[in-house]
Amino acid sequence: MTRTTRRWVLARHVEGAPAPEDFALETRPHPELQDGKFIAKVILSSVDPGMRSRLSGGDSYAGAMKIGEGVDGFCVAQVIESANPNYAVGDLIAAGGGWREHFVSDGRGYIQKITDRRVPLGCWIGVLGIPGMTAWFGLHRVAQAKAGETLLVTSAAGPVGATAGQIGRKLGMRVVGIAGGPLKCAWLKDIAGFDAVIDYKAEPDLAAAVRRVCPEGVDVLFDNVGNEMVDRILPLMKLRGRVVVSGQVADYNLPVAQRPGLKHTDVFITHRVRMEGLVVFDDLRQFHAAQAQMADWIADGALQFAIEEFDGLETAPEAFCGLFRGENFGRRLVRLAPDPQ
Repeated sequence: MTRTTRRWVLARHVEGAPAPEDFALETRPHPELQDGKFIAKVILSSVDPGMRSRLSGGDSYAGAMKIGEGVDGFCVAQVIESANPNYAVGDLIAAGGGWREHFVSDGRGYIQKITDRRVPLGCWIGVLGIPGMTAWFGLHRVAQAKAGETLLVTSAAGPVGATAGQIGRKLGMRVVGIAGGPLKCAWLKDIAGFDAVIDYKAEPDLAAAVRRVCPEGVDVLFDNVGNEMVDRILPLMKLRGRVVVSGQVADYNLPVAQRPGLKHTDVFITHRVRMEGLVVFDDLRQFHAAQAQMADWIADGALQFAIEEFDGLETAPEAFCGLFRGENFGRRLVRLAPDPQ
């Protein structure tokens, strides 16, 4: 019997909020092993809000996805066949394999061997993966955060925001989060250790709520939401404040012409505020040291994280679409196989 494997492909370019019908599940022959390459079986796959920017046919920091192309995503996988001397059968890796059961690699691109099993495997595509590294380098390199400063994190219950807030606490900052709903807010305050949390769903005037909780202003805004949120906070920034543009989940589904703009740009002059975005792959050479420190924190119980698992490859589109309805709590992963012993 011919061996087969499955993957999700883009069925049509996405307009507005993504829907499961934008994707198609494709069955194809199992990949053949070639010299210098290896074949890996996916254990866990991620669904990433940042991928939305590639689904409408326009380029982002990565090229636009074509119809029929396999959907991107990060994964934890195990090498099952190898003709590459650097990867042996049984090796566990974190890589950019996408929404699929198997993938082939020559060892180039984003691939990391997983040798530290003190932490759950899902952490390597969550708090120790791109979301966690975005938080680490967003605060350390971009914000140049300092002890005693006030850090405001939006979408604070997401994997980037929750990690950024906890790193900020370890740097000696006062950390305030914005999240939606009492469950998320309680987790951030009681488990993740945020100093204060604002439930934006319960506040008629979000800017007034931030002003109430941060009466002296905000030194660092770590934003994962988009322009409307940034514009609300700009007038509350302190002198020489910094805005880290980490993500724009509220803007991804809107055509460029319909996205909110920034009105309070005078603050960049009057308060010498700096706003800067990041693509964390610029920091790839420094990942190992950051991951080692954060893995120690996780193993000691000093860094908390939340993971939501969906069971089976079939669930990937719905798991992804739910991100844009605000349904996620922590890092969303799709489980394709049990963890190896």
